[in-house]
Amino acid sequence: MNQKALPQKEVFDFLVANAIYPMCSKKGKIFFRGLVRIGLSTTEKTNELIAQLNLKTDEDCKKIRKEVKEAVAAIRPTRPIKEWIKEERPREMLIKYGPEAISLSKLLAIILRTGKEGTNAEELSKRLLNYFKTLREIDSAPISEICKMDGIGHAKAVQIKAALELGKRLYKEEAEKKKRIGGADDVIGYVAEYYGPYLRDAKKEFFHVILLDIKNKPLHNIEISKGSLTAAIVDPKEIIKEATLRSASSIILVHNHPSGETEPSSEDIDITNRVIQACDLMGIKVLDHIIIGKNKDDYLSFAKAGLIR
Repeated sequence: MNQKALPQKEVFDFLVANAIYPMCSKKGKIFFRGLVRIGLSTTEKTNELIAQLNLKTDEDCKKIRKEVKEAVAAIRPTRPIKEWIKEERPREMLIKYGPEAISLSKLLAIILRTGKEGTNAEELSKRLLNYFKTLREIDSAPISEICKMDGIGHAKAVQIKAALELGKRLYKEEAEKKKRIGGADDVIGYVAEYYGPYLRDAKKEFFHVILLDIKNKPLHNIEISKGSLTAAIVDPKEIIKEATLRSASSIILVHNHPSGETEPSSEDIDITNRVIQACDLMGIKVLDHIIIGKNKDDYLSFAKAGLIR
């Protein structure tokens, strides 16, 4: 037996409570966006709602849709940012006080730009921060993981990744300004700025070489190998080839330990010695070998540790 048809007001309240909107296709077919979400996307239910609301045209759908949207907005637990007083809006606060003066959630809200139904951009950014805890964790998470957050689609995830990448490239710019690398502390400082943001959280082991000119100014940064979780395959001939092509007078070896520990393994020491021997034959000096660990200050210098003479 069919249920008794609901009065139009009750139908309208049903649409508002579930954020369901009547739509009309280009071919004139009326359907309801949101019925699938609540598991009622059936022809019978659609036809029932169409009859109860007396929907016949696209204009009919637009009229009801507008009324439903206004009613949904009125009962939202959070208001859209554009409806906040200007003094509390993230963009306006950044303009007035500067980016360093506003909270992390507001900065992230500016990147996200919009929220989702019932959640503004700042609430969404707070959920994201609460889930991942730190920007570093967000940065190391794949886009697919970020998209698991309700309200974060591929577009928003890409926006976040792009913003974090800009920050890392700012560090690289600072490193590239260095006119000369002197002792081990200079080497560590350069590696920390240029490679740290990229390799501290890498899940695989990367081996890079910094090529320097006769005045110890960095010429180029070359990725030599990308290995497994435990080791990278390094060919001294490849390093010699790159150094010769770029007319490098000296080189610095750089690699990360996915474990986060900076203690050199016997393999690390062996690779370093083999590269030194190969470079000696070509008149190229190996200034240092830096191992990158997990944290900001976790760097081991072979030169400082007395493993390169």
